[in-house]
Amino acid sequence: MFNIAFATFRELTRNKVLYLILLFWIALIAFSLSLSTLSLWETSKIVLDFGLAMIEIFGLITVIFVWSQMLFREVDGRNIYLILSKPIARYEFILWKFLGFSAILFVVIVFQSIIFFITLFLSNTPLTIWIVLSIFFIYLKLIILFSLILFLSTFMSSILLIIVTILLYFIAHSISLIIDLAIKSGNTLLVYFTKFLQVVFPNFEALNIKNLVWTVKGFDISFIAANTVYAILYLAVILFFTVLIFNKKQFEN
Repeated sequence: MFNIAFATFRELTRNKVLYLILLFWIALIAFSLSLSTLSLWETSKIVLDFGLAMIEIFGLITVIFVWSQMLFREVDGRNIYLILSKPIARYEFILWKFLGFSAILFVVIVFQSIIFFITLFLSNTPLTIWIVLSIFFIYLKLIILFSLILFLSTFMSSILLIIVTILLYFIAHSISLIIDLAIKSGNTLLVYFTKFLQVVFPNFEALNIKNLVWTVKGFDISFIAANTVYAILYLAVILFFTVLIFNKKQFEN
């Protein structure tokens, strides 16, 4: 079973994922050097906002354009028949695939974070607990999105999966706004519908704490714990339904 996760990890490292880290490093350093004419506060804020945004964007590219092709490539290449012919359950295949990709994504995030922390040091920007937590929640968002890709890949084509995943990402960041607009409209049916969407779609806005870096000074453990538990529970539910559908999926030779 561990071999599946390790093989997934090894395959992803061959997928030129590390080039994304190099590109991230070049973009971040070049951008930071271009801010030399700004004041210290402006430089710190821009470097911080830009760095966190780049970590999420490059992670998003890795999740959508690397993983969304993996399962389809295995099915098209008939590799999945060889894997499933071995004495492993289908749920093990899904879970270990998930763990393998989560591991390489963690490595990508760690390397990007190290580069980011060096950039903060060079720009005299203090490293706070909220910066670290922002990166942690970015990782949670990305593995939730990855689990949704894994779920959708059980019944969607490759191209459609990419389109739907991108839409999911933006909708998940707009749930709170959609609910506020529905409440202001005064339409009760619309309000209940948006509440339903809040259950179905992950609330990425709750995990988007980048803005708190500059506004919150204290550390609220209950806030962090509640959002972490929410992310883990949502992740568990999505993986459960993924396994449920994958167990019933028929693969045609």
